[in-house]
Amino acid sequence: MIRIVLAEDQQMLLGAFGSLLNLEEDMEVVGKASNGEEAVALVRKHQPDICIMDIEMPGKTGLEAAEEIKGLNCKVIILTTFARTGYFQRALKAGVRGYLLKDSPSEELASSIRRVMEGKRIYAPELMDDVYSEENPLTDREKEVLELVADGKNTQEIAEQLSIKTGTVRNYISTILDKLDVKNRIEAIKQSKEKGWFK
Repeated sequence: MIRIVLAEDQQMLLGAFGSLLNLEEDMEVVGKASNGEEAVALVRKHQPDICIMDIEMPGKTGLEAAEEIKGLNCKVIILTTFARTGYFQRALKAGVRGYLLKDSPSEELASSIRRVMEGKRIYAPELMDDVYSEENPLTDREKEVLELVADGKNTQEIAEQLSIKTGTVRNYISTILDKLDVKNRIEAIKQSKEKGWFK
């Protein structure tokens, strides 16, 4: 019997996925979570074979939960509406075994679970095309500067933390905006988050 924990913040979907999977003769849903924190707690408690989770959930996201579950001997399958390259790249780093889109046919979910249990990795084909095309154009130092900007640090604070001049920080920021082709710091942070470029 394949034991499964489901994590989905939309209650109707959570119920529907649970009912669908419980209809399969070789599967049993042992826990249902509505956010990432609950998912991690249920995985620790029930030690399931598989945890299927959405990405955008309140509190802890599915990707943050996947990173935490990584060492718990439970295979993670992401089931989301978001075919974003950044999310996918971050999921791969977290050791996720499957990344499926919610508009896939429902029978695909059960067969993907079985294939993941056999040791295979199942990723939505539309993501595989994108994943190799989008590399982060920023240097390590530029990434560091942008992450400090995202942490709410001003130019002076960044300069002090990195032991460089404020003018140098401004140069880095204008280079970052040019490379990412955005108008301001907020857009640069948003794009980097969406593409999964932040640690």
